Amino acid sequence: MPTITSISKRIISLEQLTQKFPLVQANNDQFFPEWRENLPELTTLEKQILDKYYQRYRRHRDRAELSEETVKLLLVFPLLELAGFYDEPFFVTAEAPVQIEIQDTHEILKGRIDTLIIQQEIWILIVESKRSVALTAAIPQCLAYMLGNPQPSQPLYGLVTDGDLFMFVKLIQEKTEIIYDFSEPFSLLIARRHKLYEILQILKKISGAIADRR
Repeated sequence: MPTITSISKRIISLEQLTQKFPLVQANNDQFFPEWRENLPELTTLEKQILDKYYQRYRRHRDRAELSEETVKLLLVFPLLELAGFYDEPFFVTAEAPVQIEIQDTHEILKGRIDTLIIQQEIWILIVESKRSVALTAAIPQCLAYMLGNPQPSQPLYGLVTDGDLFMFVKLIQEKTEIIYDFSEPFSLLIARRHKLYEILQILKKISGAIADRR
């Protein structure tokens, strides 16, 4: 009988994930150009909106530590809206269950995705707001959730954030291996150098790449 384990408890490092799945990190920058090449320009209005979002976030963040739900409300959901993920061809499902069966060890990994963007049952963007664990520990969990995608031939994109830092992830399942890579971290910690503009540009780039598949 298969053993059922929580993803958040079983997967806390890339090493643990690579022991269960044939994961290989990309060996060149061409695998994941979406986070740094040919990013769309933002309008003056979009920049003004982002400045407002950032000031709102800092006001709450400077007062106290923020919960996952607060980070979603202040940053994640507004960013997804600006990037077009609430409009055609996308559909949103929150707190979606994920189940991954590992044949070799007869183990089933289960979990629930914090925020999930779905296009005709294809899981294409996962956003995790993790303040209870380090961002580096949330990345392998995000990859584990992405492995539950029912259409493994499609490139998947993830976004891991604790509010202060954002990192993007890309994963493609080939016949014999699963290739992944992630971006540099984008920080909101320093007001004069915050990266909210770049974060939205990347989200818009990814939404466009996914929409072009149709």
